[in-house]
Amino acid sequence: MSAAGATARRSGTFAWPWRRQRIGPLEYSRKRWMQLVMLAGFFFLYFPIVSLVVFSFNDSKRNIVWQGFTLRYYEKAINNASLHEAFMNSLTIAAVSTLVSTVLGAMLGLALYRFRFPGKGPFEGWVHLPIVIPEICMGVAVLAFFARLDIPLGLFTITVSHIAFSIPFVAVVIRARMAGFDRSLEEASADLGANQWQTFWNVTFPYMVPGIVAGALLAFTLSLDDFVITFFTSGPGSTTFPVKVYSMVRFSVTPEVNAASSILIAITLTLTATALIIQSRANRGQSEG
Repeated sequence: MSAAGATARRSGTFAWPWRRQRIGPLEYSRKRWMQLVMLAGFFFLYFPIVSLVVFSFNDSKRNIVWQGFTLRYYEKAINNASLHEAFMNSLTIAAVSTLVSTVLGAMLGLALYRFRFPGKGPFEGWVHLPIVIPEICMGVAVLAFFARLDIPLGLFTITVSHIAFSIPFVAVVIRARMAGFDRSLEEASADLGANQWQTFWNVTFPYMVPGIVAGALLAFTLSLDDFVITFFTSGPGSTTFPVKVYSMVRFSVTPEVNAASSILIAITLTLTATALIIQSRANRGQSEG
């Protein structure tokens, strides 16, 4: 032990590193208030979702007072043909939108990471614009765009709108993933005789894969859950699952509506959790590497 440490120990001010330091009354009170604020925030955010899921099992048509447990409203939701059609429309739109937006978003994110050009800062801000602006403004904008080009509203217009909305999210994920990339790996590949395409497919692309998967799952979730943009760009015969649930809610909030919403919540949570797990593992591997 150093002389300063021995002196501090003799004077009584020395604290071993493994001993817990005592928290003063003010610090303890501040900590408790912070915990109460966080608990109130979680309650405010998630209690409506929990109550929706709970009342989806309620054996009551009015859905106001708990009358008992039942699964028949899930059976009604599953056997509802219009819900089936709307859900298949949502899956089709989400699949096509995810495929196109992932490819374009990955190329955009890689280009933002790799290249420097005049006006790159404003261009990056312009790329992030669909993330920042209110979604209703995006819906009005794409509706005006399709009306100006005299394109009839339907599945095509919804898909194009979802692609335009999802590309920035994928690009942000890829850009963040590539921030930790070691460019010396590409230089080593070139020194070993590989051309640019071989270097990309054997070195760069494998590093991008976790970001691509996370971005694709994020794009799929955004497309599957979107209501505002879909509401503005949908036409006859192109009703999606969120729009269908909204039309059911306009009549009354029944356990069948809660059951359909709970199914959508379960799918969204599963995809979101998968994307977060992939992203966290990629970041952990990046930090360990």
